[in-house]
Amino acid sequence: MKASASWLDAKYSFPISDYQGEEAQPNGGCESRILIVDDEARMRASVKDLLEAYGHRCSLATGGADALAVLAREQVDLLLLDLNMPGVDGYEVMHRVQAEYSDVDVIVVSGETTFESATEALRCGAQEFLRKPYAPEDLARVVSRALKKRALERNIQEMHRCLEASEHRYRFIVNNSPDIIYMLDSEGKFAFVNDRIKPLLGYETEDLIGRHYSEFVHKEDIQKARFVFDERRTGNRASRNIEFRLLCKSSSLPYRYFESRTITIEMNAMGVYTAPEGDDKERYVGTYGVARDISERKRAEELINYQLYHDLLTNLPNRSLFRDRLNLAISQAKRNKNKLAVMFLDMDRFKMINDSLGHLAGDQLLQTVALRLQSCLRDGDTLARVGGDEFNLLVPDIAGREDAGMVAHKIIERLKGPVVLDGYEVFVSFSIGIAIFPEDGQSIDVLIKNADMAMYHIKTHGKNGYEFFADNMKSAFHRQLSLENGIRKALEKKEFELFYQPQYDISSNRICGMEALIRWSHPERGLLLPDQFIPLSEETGLIIEIGNWVLDSACRELKSWQQLGFNGVQMAVNISAAQLMQPEFERRVLEVLKKHGVAGEQLEIEITENILMKDMDQAVSKFQQLAANGVRMAVDDFGIGYSSLSYLHSLPLNTLKIDRSFISGIESKKDHSSIVTAVLAMARELDLEVVVEGVEREAHVDYLRQLQRVRAQGFFLGRPEPAEEVRKLLRRQQDA
Repeated sequence: MKASASWLDAKYSFPISDYQGEEAQPNGGCESRILIVDDEARMRASVKDLLEAYGHRCSLATGGADALAVLAREQVDLLLLDLNMPGVDGYEVMHRVQAEYSDVDVIVVSGETTFESATEALRCGAQEFLRKPYAPEDLARVVSRALKKRALERNIQEMHRCLEASEHRYRFIVNNSPDIIYMLDSEGKFAFVNDRIKPLLGYETEDLIGRHYSEFVHKEDIQKARFVFDERRTGNRASRNIEFRLLCKSSSLPYRYFESRTITIEMNAMGVYTAPEGDDKERYVGTYGVARDISERKRAEELINYQLYHDLLTNLPNRSLFRDRLNLAISQAKRNKNKLAVMFLDMDRFKMINDSLGHLAGDQLLQTVALRLQSCLRDGDTLARVGGDEFNLLVPDIAGREDAGMVAHKIIERLKGPVVLDGYEVFVSFSIGIAIFPEDGQSIDVLIKNADMAMYHIKTHGKNGYEFFADNMKSAFHRQLSLENGIRKALEKKEFELFYQPQYDISSNRICGMEALIRWSHPERGLLLPDQFIPLSEETGLIIEIGNWVLDSACRELKSWQQLGFNGVQMAVNISAAQLMQPEFERRVLEVLKKHGVAGEQLEIEITENILMKDMDQAVSKFQQLAANGVRMAVDDFGIGYSSLSYLHSLPLNTLKIDRSFISGIESKKDHSSIVTAVLAMARELDLEVVVEGVEREAHVDYLRQLQRVRAQGFFLGRPEPAEEVRKLLRRQQDA
């Protein structure tokens, strides 16, 4: 590893000037400090004068002991030392300098001229030996040479220090890089790799040195890896952002995902060449590269891609993936001359379950149903969730309708079992429409649309079953679509009209109220009754706008009657469940009354038992606010809804309207209806008024005359009439 690092360092140089600033000078750039040690005073003084003339700073010591004292308290660069001195001689001083002041250079200046003396002095650490007597220029030259040598050594030491700092900094940056940094030799073997290899792949750096890169590449990515690992180009032509997989060490790393045996990297690489020298051209020596771990990014991309094509609640394919697979299946069916089925599945009564038990329970139901549906299918089938409670199913490679019918039947049977949600057993069913390729369509959109038509057809004919697409469904679908568009335009063009059916007090045979009933003056189909367009209005949500229009128009007409002097007539208006569920329903009613100047006591709101039961708490709160402002309330079709009568005590009721079915069997006044009698008795106890609907024969009137406090309405008493006719009727009664 060390040798490989040195090989790498040889190819790249780091400028020392970054660390040292200017060129190094002796003693850090200041003049040298010289200590002159001699027991002869005249000699010390003359040497000092001479060296100071050359610009050196000098200190004096009278002997060895004095020299050691100076060294202990001052910084000295060069020691001019005599050998023969009383007390501590020069040899002992040099021994102490070697042991304690190794950075001090020594020049011996002595009268001892024997070879043994010079040899011993050099052995004790002296850099130069100058014999007395000497010429002044010789001393100056020897001192200058010693100081220059000292300066060079100091520079070399500083350069080594900077190189070590540079290498340490380089290794710190490289080994702490988040990326793998490597170099290959010309044979594709690793010559260097940083420490990042350990946490990413689990290898020690020594495990890779000298081994070929192909040993660490996933076998499926060898060709792609060879392209970048063998890169010889440089500059803009070098490899950039090449992705492939590297193999982790056989033992999984504890902090990686347990299934990870590879990581995905993004590689940048370039060729490395020697610098040209003289006539020699540059020579290729290997490849340098940086590899970044992008495994997390790839996983995130895969997750995003999965979310783009799957429903996150059920983990089923979504609409986009379903269309893609259907397109492929159609191509295969055309090539193989096979058939396939597209099914449109819609869960029956899902909204009621979702509203009753909450959205969390609804989500759990969808997940459970999705698992049950999948258990009915083959591996090659595709089930997709395309809406709240809507699913599409692709069944390829079938012989004909019989195969598709078997799958649909299997689904219906599989879903018969209950689903337990929050302790409640819930039973679900599906309405399934089926379109067969190629007879029912040869494109994605046509097949899905026709399956949807077939589903809608079974939805309107009992639900919980399946239906194959047929051509006659198109006309019914188009009529339905035309009707929906017509309803929207009717609101804009004011094609709706209110008719009014009178309610009579049987005892006095006088009109006491009117029920507002909507009609549609269709420009092509003539006058349409509510049962021809109200169900579709409720399904599309247009019933709210229609209901608001009815309330406003009825109150306007009621005000006009008052202005004509027809007082004492109450107006009954039917309210839909969608209207009642509106957050500001009661405020809307009161605003309409105020707008037209109608007293609350003159308006009676009619609502069925089934609507009340959907959200009794909310209904009670809203009707109590309306009752506080005088608005009356009637329960329509009483007796055919829920059997529980507890709401009669909870709601501020004024009127019970008995359904027509309870008097339809009366043929003469001798006949009787025990239910009507019972309801009338109950109403008297609760201080409620009773209106009997469906009075269509004289026998009905004769029977009701025997009873007390009864109001009635029906074709025998008066059919619904437009506003002009009703005004005439009221005028005749007033004049009578």
